[in-house]
Amino acid sequence: MKAIAWSFIGLRRKRDFDQDVAGGMNPVYVIIAALIGTVIFIGAIVLAVRFAIS
Repeated sequence: MKAIAWSFIGLRRKRDFDQDVAGGMNPVYVIIAALIGTVIFIGAIVLAVRFAIS
């Protein structure tokens, strides 16, 4: 989950990514974590827009 969170921000060093991959990231878990992160991210944006509008 940590690798996915850093990828959303875009601040990940190549060395750290290589360590994550060498640790055996399962592609299914990566996809699930990315979908969960996307839902949380979109939810945060929707809440921010509703707060700004009201």
